[in-house]
Amino acid sequence: MPALNPPRLHTETLANGLRVTLRHAPELKRCAAALRVAAGSHDVPLAWPGLAHFLEHLLFLGTERFPAGQGLMAYVQGHGGQVNAQTCERTTDFFFEVPPQAFGGGLQRLSDMLAHPRMDPDDQRREREVLHAEFVAWSRDAAARQQFSLFDGVSAAHPLRAFHAGNRYSLPLPQTGFQQALKDFHQRFYQAGQMTLNLAGPQSIDELKSMAQSVGAVFVAGKKVPQHPPVPLMASSSKSYQQAGEGRLDLLFAFEALPASSAEALAFLCHWLNAAKPGGLLAVLRAGGMADSLKAAPLYRFAGQALLHIEFTLPTPAAHTGIREQLLDWLGFFASGQDWSPLREEYTALMRRQQQVSSALQLARLDSEQLESGLSDQGVVALKQILQQMGAVDNFSGQWQLPSANPFLCAEPQAPSAGLIRGQTSKHRGLRTFAQDRTRSRREHSPMHFSQALPDNTAEGAVYLRWRLDSAPGSKLQSALESRLQPLRDDARQAGVECSLSASGNEWLLKMTGLQEPMPVVLEHALKELTKADIAVSQAASTSAPLMPIRQLLKALPEHCLAHTPESDDWQQLWVNARWDGLATGLSARTQAAMGLVLSRVPGSPDNQLTPLSSICAQRLWHCIDTGSSEHALLLFCPNATRDIADEAAWRLLAHLCQTPFYQRLRVELQLGYAVFSGLRQVHGQTGLLFGVQSPSVAPVELLGHIEQFLNALPGMIDGIDDLAFAAQRQALADQFLSSALPVAQAAELLWQGKLAGHSSDYLTQLPEAILKIDRPALFHAAQRLNQADGGWRCLASSPGPNAPWQAVN
Repeated sequence: MPALNPPRLHTETLANGLRVTLRHAPELKRCAAALRVAAGSHDVPLAWPGLAHFLEHLLFLGTERFPAGQGLMAYVQGHGGQVNAQTCERTTDFFFEVPPQAFGGGLQRLSDMLAHPRMDPDDQRREREVLHAEFVAWSRDAAARQQFSLFDGVSAAHPLRAFHAGNRYSLPLPQTGFQQALKDFHQRFYQAGQMTLNLAGPQSIDELKSMAQSVGAVFVAGKKVPQHPPVPLMASSSKSYQQAGEGRLDLLFAFEALPASSAEALAFLCHWLNAAKPGGLLAVLRAGGMADSLKAAPLYRFAGQALLHIEFTLPTPAAHTGIREQLLDWLGFFASGQDWSPLREEYTALMRRQQQVSSALQLARLDSEQLESGLSDQGVVALKQILQQMGAVDNFSGQWQLPSANPFLCAEPQAPSAGLIRGQTSKHRGLRTFAQDRTRSRREHSPMHFSQALPDNTAEGAVYLRWRLDSAPGSKLQSALESRLQPLRDDARQAGVECSLSASGNEWLLKMTGLQEPMPVVLEHALKELTKADIAVSQAASTSAPLMPIRQLLKALPEHCLAHTPESDDWQQLWVNARWDGLATGLSARTQAAMGLVLSRVPGSPDNQLTPLSSICAQRLWHCIDTGSSEHALLLFCPNATRDIADEAAWRLLAHLCQTPFYQRLRVELQLGYAVFSGLRQVHGQTGLLFGVQSPSVAPVELLGHIEQFLNALPGMIDGIDDLAFAAQRQALADQFLSSALPVAQAAELLWQGKLAGHSSDYLTQLPEAILKIDRPALFHAAQRLNQADGGWRCLASSPGPNAPWQAVN
């Protein structure tokens, strides 16, 4: 596995004032842009709360050059990318990620929508209702209200205490004063001097610079506008406050006059505060029965001010006694570390690992923050000031210790590739010894399939390991397993490996993606944890905040697609008849060899016999799920009736063509809700179209009616696409599955789903070819089969469903 060269970064300020940061990372499969405007909700005139958030929404509604159907959101989604925006207190961020061939078109749309918004009155009225629906949902959400209440200890004069989201009443569209304020805000802040553009991709610095200059040319030249500093965070001399609620304690620390390097210092401090290793703060609190979990993160930073939040979940309501004292004692121990050299070295190493496995979008957004890849000498000075303001004690106790080194960050020296005979080069890769052939034969008959679909000479890979059990693990057992694996997952993530254990019905799936070098040892440690004889299944209720309703339905979908099996919390019995199989891809010969020994210790019986997911052909099944919310939510999953690759390709093209019109119809035109989406989803190898809506006022049965109306109109929509546009859409979809455009994690997920569906090993080659063969009659036929529910329809909703032909399912 070759070592990665450090990415090249280039920064400069263009003639019109636009600051740009360019990151050349040749290993990336995609490109990303993150444009930050130095203006947010706290920069809005007091008379018009929510104006900045409202403007962010308006900018996505199309321009004269690129109407909504051709704007940034539709364009990025059409190329299989991702796009979003975020309004914060003092910044507004716009960001997207696409394949390289689509990057230029995305940048054109991004710059045009920010520089030349239409501000159409009808658009404003519709979007204000969407914003109002978001506000209603927020006001009903206990977790959101709790988050906002964290600012209650801040000075009442500080803008953190004010309302900034915007709603129907704070945005008086007909008033001339409001319209003028909206225009003035855009002109004042949406100019080149107030913006920073961050580009990341495999292109050379010169290519990225040319793109940045094209973007910059669209914006009006300007200079940085001073943003007025707010009043002090605290009205009194106190520098902290706390809030105690049922099952939680929140400690908040306010800082003033911090140096510029305080952002990296706070990130460094939070990392070590959150560490759960022996001798650390959380480990001691757990041992004393004082806290179950700890999470430290900055809530706010601007102009030398910062608000640090440390959240503790408690085993009992009265357990918070003494936590603050223990925290200050630990801070005193931590402050005694002088320059923290060992911790800085490990922190720098893990930050570099994180960058190695970050997507283009993650890198572009990271560059927006302008943080160091570690803790600099200036950061050390800032950290000492932060600890002093927090009140770290000098006479700390001796119970603390520094966390042990991350075992997965220790890189071993590279050994010669096991895939080559001595004296061979890559030109001779086809020549193998008899011993190698025997090894290969054993591997091909193993339940762990080592796929050659992805190249094995890159830094990244993926491993999927699945167990099928006689019973479904109970939710409390699953929660206990997740808690047991959490320290390992944290170490693995820091070393560049995302590791997860998920349960769906009677199946467990252990998944690892990221840097392949640490994977064998990560898997070895994970298997040891999973096969330990003792596991404590807690009877305590979960203290985590509930997900929003539509996310609850998404989480429940995979399990509801499996046949119902009885639950069991008998840890040992679950392993008795467990059967396992798996998939590994992108791994070098050396990593495969190391993985072989670990796989010999996998619990359960090896099983090569796949059992395809049973079909629900022609059935319409309705699952009612109590989400615990007054909001309505509905998911409609429409699986394909067959596993034929041509049928999957047609389903994918239908999903591709539906995405923007569905959003436009249900969210923009009908204003049914703010969470509206459609797309293709693969569940346990089954390919289906997925439609989702969350609405504050429209019940699921009515939402289903609107979706059915949309689907009934599909043939007409297909007929209305001209031949050139049809060919272009089809090509854009096929291009998303080219090996040059697929990140390893995404390619691995497709290969895993292809394996579950019973497709051949060249699935990723066949799929784009099948997409390009779809003609208009084949797509008409697919739309007809979709409307007739040939493959069945499965609905998950927050309330009971209609009568026949729908069947209620537990």
